Amino acid sequence: MPRLLPTPERAAAAVDRAATRIPRAVRIGVPAAIIGVAAATRLIGLDSPATLVFDETYYVKDAASLLAYGYEGRWPDDADAQFESGALTRPDADGAFVAHPPFGKWLIAAGLAAVGTANPVGWRLSTALAGIALVALVMVLAHLLLKNFTLSMVAGGLIAIDGNAIVMSRVALLDGLLAVTVVAAVIMLVKDRADYRAQLAKRVARSGRDDVEHPPPNRRARDDWGPAIGARPWLIAFGATFGLAASIKWSALYLFAAFALLSVALDAIDRRRAGVPFWLSGGVLLQGPVSFALTVPVAAATHLLTWAGWLTTSGGWGRGRDDNALVALADYQREVYEYHVGVTSEHSYEAPAALWPLLSRPTYMHYEAFDDGTVVAISGIPNPLIWWLAWAAIILIAIGCAFARTRIHRAHDGLAAAIVLTGVAAGWLPWLLYPERTMFFFYTIVLVPFLVIGLTMIVGGILERGGRVAVIVLGALAIAVSAFFLPLWMGLPLPIDQLSWRYWLPSWV
Repeated sequence: MPRLLPTPERAAAAVDRAATRIPRAVRIGVPAAIIGVAAATRLIGLDSPATLVFDETYYVKDAASLLAYGYEGRWPDDADAQFESGALTRPDADGAFVAHPPFGKWLIAAGLAAVGTANPVGWRLSTALAGIALVALVMVLAHLLLKNFTLSMVAGGLIAIDGNAIVMSRVALLDGLLAVTVVAAVIMLVKDRADYRAQLAKRVARSGRDDVEHPPPNRRARDDWGPAIGARPWLIAFGATFGLAASIKWSALYLFAAFALLSVALDAIDRRRAGVPFWLSGGVLLQGPVSFALTVPVAAATHLLTWAGWLTTSGGWGRGRDDNALVALADYQREVYEYHVGVTSEHSYEAPAALWPLLSRPTYMHYEAFDDGTVVAISGIPNPLIWWLAWAAIILIAIGCAFARTRIHRAHDGLAAAIVLTGVAAGWLPWLLYPERTMFFFYTIVLVPFLVIGLTMIVGGILERGGRVAVIVLGALAIAVSAFFLPLWMGLPLPIDQLSWRYWLPSWV
């Protein structure tokens, strides 16, 4: 059985050693430079194109409707041109059926409120800022997991220059907002781990002393299961943040369930390490219900709160189906679920989930040709080198977890491997259950943080074995590939023949 968690002592020692070796200017300057790269690639030229691209036609206009009414209204079929010019800023007051919860569109609405509904920067400002925040949060998560400054910077640098992450920061779609919220929730889960271990150790030690000094009747039988710890603020925050994630897209529920189950499993393992005799039953049957009570109700309440605009008005879709607003909302959610599982309309850029790792069909967001022979194209192609290497890394990590004697990255492979594999599995495998559903490659943005951290773990193993030159060469190649694809990610003009150079696979066209 592979070790799932580094010991607190080794983790703390690693942090102390890193802090003494790295100058303060480096510890501040390097992450600042990475965030600067992220900001430049996500903010420069954000007003181009000045037209709604791909599904911006839904989410940006829905965001404007939320500002006007508190719910999504019905727009005319030909509203895009009028909206883009500023001639039409709100729809009819009649409610429109929409397939996603409102929180992501409220975030987009914040950009509209700040800059204006007719300004393309306003359409995309929230997703751009979320994309920058995602880079910062990936560095934080990587540092919490790997306890290594260099590897944390590698993870942040990889996602800062990845095309999937860049494009999803430059278009007003929901998935980039979902990704940053999921990573924030996972950070809180990781923070909870150290807090839980510390509390558990104190409670078990105190229980042992009490048994020796004042052994009450049946005390030993109760202590065989270990304590039920309810003072877990980070776990509560984890639940609330995943409630927000599920208020952006329903697919967050798969990730919430997977990470919540992982938390229960790690609680049980910590109890075993702490010497609790019945560690499994205590972790699952005693601590499990307490953890459920700390996470699920707060997630549900947070999710419900994001529907306040729909609940407190009367014009939203389905709002009048029942005098009880919650009953009407439940009926609306049933209708949304039936829509999601039944979406089978053909699309030229649909991409089955089974083919996502192969990078077979990235999503074209925009294409415009000009008389001078140049084109402006935006495609969500990730950096192919990073993408394929990251999936290879996931396979190696999975193999490492499957065989007890395989080491991935000494002292930090446990929790990092568990988080990475859970994130990739929960963000990808559920989509395989609906092979007939229309899917798009840009859904994979929620996988990217876990993929790059997984790749970073393998980089750490290579560095540990003296492979610094190999890592530098691969890093330089990754930067060069990103520079080559950057015009296709930022919508920069290209001669049409040069555009074809960037179609490495025929299915990318």
